[in-house]
Amino acid sequence: MKIGELARRTGCRVVTIRYYEREGLLPAPARSEANYRLYGELHVERLAFIRHCRALDMTLDEIRALLDCHDHPERPCQDVNDLIDAHLDHVAARIAQLQALEGALETLRARCREPRSAGECGILDALAHTPAATPSVPEAGDDHVPGVHPRV
Repeated sequence: MKIGELARRTGCRVVTIRYYEREGLLPAPARSEANYRLYGELHVERLAFIRHCRALDMTLDEIRALLDCHDHPERPCQDVNDLIDAHLDHVAARIAQLQALEGALETLRARCREPRSAGECGILDALAHTPAATPSVPEAGDDHVPGVHPRV
């Protein structure tokens, strides 16, 4: 099948399929005499695997590691268990950060319960004078916990 058919069958955009190919997550497809990419059921299954992992908010490196284990079924699955355990730790940390963010926003919202002019708004005043009211977020380049992964 051509890339458009693969995209339709999997619900994945063509540009994403090409991206996964460049990243080495999808094997390079065969080429037709007219140089069209030709995909098979292996690509459909692998793309479904990748998309399922992405839906679980896994990074490309985590997906690579899982695919490596999947491609070597004779290996013990301890690496898979360890990866999922680490990912669960990331999710727990993210939940804690989101709960802290929720608390900070609730505290901020409590500063202005009644309609007022913007000049009298407790929220705007707090934002202008109390930067410590926001929960700390790891710097860019830290682990992947701070936010959702960009979808490609």
